[in-house]
Amino acid sequence: MPDTHQNHDDLGQQSIPQVDIIRPSLFQTDPRIVCGMSTRCGGLSKGSFGMNLSHSIGDDESDVKRNRARFFGSMNIQLEQLAIPRQVHGDIVRYVHEPGTYESCDGLTTDCPRVFLVVSVADCLPIVLVDPRKRAIAAVHAGWRGSESMVVLKAMRLMKDQYGTRADELLAYIGPAAGVCCYEVGPEVESRFDERYLHRTAQLKAHLDLKAFNKDLLVSSGVGKLHIEVSNLCTICNPKLLHSYRRDRINSGRMMCVVGLTD
Repeated sequence: MPDTHQNHDDLGQQSIPQVDIIRPSLFQTDPRIVCGMSTRCGGLSKGSFGMNLSHSIGDDESDVKRNRARFFGSMNIQLEQLAIPRQVHGDIVRYVHEPGTYESCDGLTTDCPRVFLVVSVADCLPIVLVDPRKRAIAAVHAGWRGSESMVVLKAMRLMKDQYGTRADELLAYIGPAAGVCCYEVGPEVESRFDERYLHRTAQLKAHLDLKAFNKDLLVSSGVGKLHIEVSNLCTICNPKLLHSYRRDRINSGRMMCVVGLTD
């Protein structure tokens, strides 16, 4: 099942751009699960920043606040309900029971309703895990470093320890990220991954397939293939829709993927 785009007009008297939300199809049959990812469209930031949701890249603070209010508000999420990790491209996943900012981690998990977990991305993978039986969720940020250290499996292990989550009951969404079509890596990264995740161009350049790598991690740990949705969107080659640091460097904004449980 492909993820879907939805446009939401902000409420109010002024005519303002629509907010694009990428929603996984996997969760749409369960109204208790709220999940979506922002794009670069519909924001108030200047230039290429567009719908930038990060305070850490030199964007105007007031624009970022208004972008966040617009995106999360379109999903009926209050900014005070967000749990946000300060990502370090590592493998630490933390259990949280309340909103706030969490230092030095790349994943969060909770079983508390109305605590909305967020990861920030602009080429790295956003991965969402949902245990519909135990009513527990996780959000993970996985670049090549986090993927190599298997951060998504550490999230699964924490969910098992914390809630009794079973792998065969998990639902997993791997969102838009740098795709194998565009994600060229050098020898220092190439050497860390099995050849089956490396695709060679005619010039023998290596392209890394992080989506397939993380999907295989999930499957090898017991998550059913039909319980995994992988977005086919590549951040690098979708400049009208998605931010990409690899493509735009310092001119790139950041997107956020959010997941939460209703009461």
